[in-house]
Amino acid sequence: MKNNPISSLFNIQYPLIQAGMIWASGWKLASAVSNAGGLGIIGAGSMYPKVLKHHIQACKKATDQPFGVNIPLLYPDIEKIIAIVIEEEVEIVFTSAGNPKTWTAHLQDHGITVAHVVSSVKFALKSEESGVDAIVAEGFEAGGHNSREEITTMTLIPMVREKTTLPLIAAGGIATGRGMLAAMALGADGVQIGTRFVMTPESSSHPNFKQAIKEIPDDGTLSTLKEVIPTRLIKNKFFEDVLEFYARQGSRDELIELIGRSRSKKGMFEGDLEEGELQIGQIGGLIDEIKPAAEIVKEVIREFKEVQQEVSEISF
Repeated sequence: MKNNPISSLFNIQYPLIQAGMIWASGWKLASAVSNAGGLGIIGAGSMYPKVLKHHIQACKKATDQPFGVNIPLLYPDIEKIIAIVIEEEVEIVFTSAGNPKTWTAHLQDHGITVAHVVSSVKFALKSEESGVDAIVAEGFEAGGHNSREEITTMTLIPMVREKTTLPLIAAGGIATGRGMLAAMALGADGVQIGTRFVMTPESSSHPNFKQAIKEIPDDGTLSTLKEVIPTRLIKNKFFEDVLEFYARQGSRDELIELIGRSRSKKGMFEGDLEEGELQIGQIGGLIDEIKPAAEIVKEVIREFKEVQQEVSEISF
């Protein structure tokens, strides 16, 4: 899209970013989205440093288009992860879950464009102060690790837009061209889509998890675990165990023990739909089929343009 701030910043055809999701966003998905004209993102949050290096190198072989890496800043091996993206000459990094001041300047000194994910106006302004190149404003509808503020995308985008002139990407609850147009009408320059891209052959998520997404109703997810880190989950046996914990008013240590280690890997990557943590966005209730990533990009852009035309013809 000509003269679009996001397309220009990342040198991509469409201002459409695929979220860097844990246990879903490997090199196959990222390269497919980038080859289709969007911006594919490798999700480093579920990768050991050596695994991330492999995915970056594989992505370079699979596409000659720009792609990025999402880095949760609370990652335990953050220094190693940062060193790898610099060594591998990754051009774009999306940071999240931490203070952008810590690494933004360092990444930019190595020629890397940095976007940071926020959930409120307060953190958008802190990101701007830290010198990021773009902001991702993510609403409460989003899947995975969520915000405590519980601000929805439709509310968050215009409030952030009012306070910053930085390129702005909307995230949370967006899966269609209609959703993309709505977000941009509210002030976003582009969108980040997560849940929709889980439902692709290129996603590394387990087939059982994808089948579970097909079957969830509109009220099939809920954000919980706020004492540790808010997380939007599909309602399954593990989710019911969490509710039982709250009913008996257990301690924070008991909650951490209940969650345990690798609970999300068990659910989303290994396909345990009972005991696994199944992170997905609210928009999952709209998605009932698996499609190639390139087809999704084309579908979203086509619908965006069709609805844009429809809206232009509305009169009062």
